[in-house]
Amino acid sequence: MIKGLHHIAIICSDKQKSLRFYVEGLGFKAFRSHVRPEHHDEIIMLEGYGVVLELFVDDTHPPRVTNPEALGLRHLAFKVDDVEMLSESLKSLGFCPEPIRRDSFTGEKMTFVKDPDGLPIELHE
Repeated sequence: MIKGLHHIAIICSDKQKSLRFYVEGLGFKAFRSHVRPEHHDEIIMLEGYGVVLELFVDDTHPPRVTNPEALGLRHLAFKVDDVEMLSESLKSLGFCPEPIRRDSFTGEKMTFVKDPDGLPIELHE
């Protein structure tokens, strides 16, 4: 029986850019890291808002296919208090959120921003 979500694993090519996005931009906190020489990568565990992200830092992987979209995980969506404020904060860090719009189903404010490796992140009030 499933008890809940354990973590979300994300492959990243640049440690500093990814930490800038997920820690400075989205507010997650790093709580553990582990270098794996045998895999030529580093794992950084982040937590926040009841979610654990596992960043695999390894620049040897191919770029993400986003256009056209491929089968599999489409994006991550985070519920936020103020999508406009978070969008402006991300812009100040050099990230490029899309214009804020209303969800056609719920009418709530939302936007998308891509992490440093092109993973779509939805911010939804």
